[in-house]
Parts: sequence; C-alpha cells; structure tokens
Amino acid sequence: MSKKKGLSAEEKRTRMMEIFYETKDVFQLKDMEKIAPKEKGITAMSVKEVLQSLVDDGMVDCERIGTSNYYWAFPSKALHARKRKLEVLDSQLSEGNQKYANLQKSIEKAKVGRHETEERTMLAKELSSLRDQREQLKAEVEKYRECDPQVVEEIRQANQVAKEAANRWTGTLASRASHPQASGHLGGPAAAVEEPTSPRASLHRPPQQPLPSGRSHSCRPGKVSYRNPS
Repeated sequence: MSKKKGLSAEEKRTRMMEIFYETKDVFQLKDMEKIAPKEKGITAMSVKEVLQSLVDDGMVDCERIGTSNYYWAFPSKALHARKRKLEVLDSQLSEGNQKYANLQKSIEKAKVGRHETEERTMLAKELSSLRDQREQLKAEVEKYRECDPQVVEEIRQANQVAKEAANRWTGTLASRASHPQASGHLGGPAAAVEEPTSPRASLHRPPQQPLPSGRSHSCRPGKVSYRNPS
C-alpha cells in the first residue's frame, strides 16, 4: 500500500476557511485544534500555524478578549476581500496598458527619419571608419606618452627626491669619516696597520739602527727614541 500523502499548506488553509464559512461561528484555538483534525484532516500540530497565516493575510479576524483569542471569518468578508483585490488588479492592468501604449508611440516616433537609405548606410560606414581612426590615434599617442610634459615633470621630481636622499647619505658617511674615534669603523684606534710580509716588501724596509746597550726602540711610528730599562 502506498503511503497517504499529506495536505499541502494551501490545502490546509482552504479547508480551515471552509470550517469558518460552513459554521459561521467564532472559535478559540483549542476548538480549532479539535475540529480541524476530525472534519478536515488537518493535523492538530499545524492548526495554530495555519490559523496564524490566515490572520496575517487578513482572511480571518482575531481579537483578544480577556486571556483568550477568538477567531472568526464570514463569507461576506471574503467577498469584500476578493472585490478589493479585483479592483487593485484592474487598476494595475489599466496602468500597464497605458504604459504599453506610450511605449508604442515612442517607438513609432523614434522610427521617423531612421529608414534604411543609401545615404544613411554611407554615413554609418563613415562613422565606423572614424571610430577606428580614433582608436589608432589613441594607440599612437600612448607610444609617445613618455614625452608628455606632465610625465617628464614627474620623472624630474622623482630624480630630485633621489638626489636629495643620496646627498643625505653622503653627508652622513663624510661625518663619520671626519670623526673616526666616534664611529670606530673608519680608521679609529682599533684599526691596525699590518706590515707587508712579502719578500719584495722586506727588501725595501730600512735597516734598524743598532741600539746602545740596555736601550730599546719606542713603539711610535716615524720616530725612534731610546729609553733606559730603569
């Protein structure tokens, strides 16, 4: 046996409205939860949701009296609702027809003077040719963009900024070179001068003068002095 198919949301709404129209009575939610499953096959769990959707759409009236909500809907209300909806649709249809007529008039007006003639065809070809020439000229101008005075000025300003930055760095290096003891990097006291160790360099080294007994050379370069051990 095939499983019985449940009611759709629209079917539930239709059947619930039948309860109101057939009885022409006022109900509470608990009443509808008892009547709808028995008479219309609407599950009790969905009664509240379906009833609220009908209230939201204005098809069922609801009023709170004391602590309970009361629901009702009469056929006359549905008739008036249908009439109002029909009036709205008629108004929309009339507006649509008017817009359509206005558009048709605009189309006919636009067609005046646009018939395909030999002159129109020639002018269209000339326009297309001129547009192609314009694109070619744009490409040609782009090739010589580097000669644009504005571009040249931008390059000159960029070069000036780079030059100023280089001058700042050069000045910093010169300042460090003029104060070697402060920097400790460019010939300061820590810098040691190594003597040449190659045979060729040793051949040109001046011979040392013999020292008197008990005396030794001082360590200052460029000057020889003698001192007693005492």
